[in-house]
Amino acid sequence: MTTIALYRDDFYLATAEAVVTAVHEDGAIELDQTCFYAASGGQPGDTGFFEREDGSRIQLSETRHGASKDVILHRPADGEPLPSPGENLVLHVDWPRRYKLMRMHTACHLLSVACPYPITGAAVGEEESRVDFDMSETIDKDQVTADLMKLVGQNHPVYLQWITDEQLAANPGIVKSKNVRPPVGLGRVSLVCIGENSAVDSQPCGGTHVSETQEVGAIHIAKIEKKGKENRRFRIRFGAPDASA
Repeated sequence: MTTIALYRDDFYLATAEAVVTAVHEDGAIELDQTCFYAASGGQPGDTGFFEREDGSRIQLSETRHGASKDVILHRPADGEPLPSPGENLVLHVDWPRRYKLMRMHTACHLLSVACPYPITGAAVGEEESRVDFDMSETIDKDQVTADLMKLVGQNHPVYLQWITDEQLAANPGIVKSKNVRPPVGLGRVSLVCIGENSAVDSQPCGGTHVSETQEVGAIHIAKIEKKGKENRRFRIRFGAPDASA
């Protein structure tokens, strides 16, 4: 059954009400709507808990897609009770974790501006993220960090625009990733835009992001690794660079 993904229109929605529509044999729970982000595009799915009508909780270990992108499955942690179809729940996202992932994911977009090369892979983490680029050039990580922090400090707005699947197919050049395709099949695709009138960046992405670059906070490139003749892996971490690194 299709789940309404509330997070697609409001990245800051951390609590919502929902009705259980199905409980699978493996314990995965489907809802009529959810504010829990389902793992996709290198960003982990949300964790948190469901609050039942009697005040008890169901802790969740992961959120992922089902057989298609319009199916979202919430998996309880081991030993947690299961709700019944038709039951009303209040959903509570682990907000501190989600907000870190939002900041990190936005930082990855900024990195693709500072390093305008095709992206061959990415993984968003709570404390460290990585972005792989198709490049052979040598680049100074301190300069990249300075370029990133300049974009952060300029406090550009970050917002969504929507295009149709057909518009994306007609403009394949807007996709920066060589290996990960944007989520299609739902009729519309979100463009994450940075800067007034997308002056800084615009690229298809189904992840969650902060609303202005200043929210990213202090970040730095901790390491640049050579992964093959024409592939470089950039590791992004929160905080200022370690002088001893």
